[in-house]
Amino acid sequence: MMQRRLEPELMNGDAQVQAYAAADFSAGDQATLEAIQQLLFTTSPLPADPLLVDLGCGPGNITLRLAELFPRARIIGIDGAESMLALARGRAQQQQLEISFLCQTLQEVLEGPLLGQADLIVSNSLLHHLHQPDLLWTVSRALAAPGCRALHRDLRRPASDAELEQLRLKHLPSAPEVLQHDFAASLAAAFEPHEVTAELHRLGLNQLRVSAEDDRYLVVSGLVKS
Repeated sequence: MMQRRLEPELMNGDAQVQAYAAADFSAGDQATLEAIQQLLFTTSPLPADPLLVDLGCGPGNITLRLAELFPRARIIGIDGAESMLALARGRAQQQQLEISFLCQTLQEVLEGPLLGQADLIVSNSLLHHLHQPDLLWTVSRALAAPGCRALHRDLRRPASDAELEQLRLKHLPSAPEVLQHDFAASLAAAFEPHEVTAELHRLGLNQLRVSAEDDRYLVVSGLVKS
C-alpha cells in the first residue's frame, strides 16, 4: 500500500499558472457540476438568494460555472494563490459574472466574516494539497448555515507507484511536463476513501458520504449541518 507523500499546498509558480490556464479540464469540471446538481436534486432546495463558497477555487473553473448555473446566488471563490485568483477575476470580468474572489488560506477563512452563512460549499481537487486535511472539514462545518450541503471532489491515492504511473500514462500521455509532474504528485498526495470516511466520523460529520468515482477520484457529499 502506497503511503501518502505531501506536495506543496499552493500552486502559484508562473509555469503552473500558465499551464493550468491553457489546459482543458472541462470533462472534470462537468463531472463536478453534475455531482453538485445531483446533490441538490436529492436534498431540499437552496434558499432564494443562497451563498455558495468554492474553496481552493484556483483559476475559477468551477466558480464561474456556479455563477452561470445559479445567477441569483452570491458566489465567493477562495484560494491562497493570488496569481490563480488574478486569472479567475479576469475570466469573470470577461464573462460579466458577479463573483467575489478572496485570497485567503483555510485558517484565515476560519477567522473571517463568512462563518455560519454558506448554503453550499464546494471544492475541486483541494483536499490532496492540504498538509492538515482536517482543516477542510473544520472550515466546511464553520462556514455552514443550517441546511448547508457540501460537495468535495478530489483525486484518490492509487495502491502503488506502478498504478500511479499507469494512470499518468492513461490520462495525460502528451500533456505538458508541468501538468504530468503535478498529476503524479497529486495522486501520491491524495487520500483513500476509507481515510476520509474515518476523518469525517472523527469530526462528527456523519451526514457526509464518501464514494469512489471512476479510476482516480473520490467524492464527498451530503449535509454539513441539518
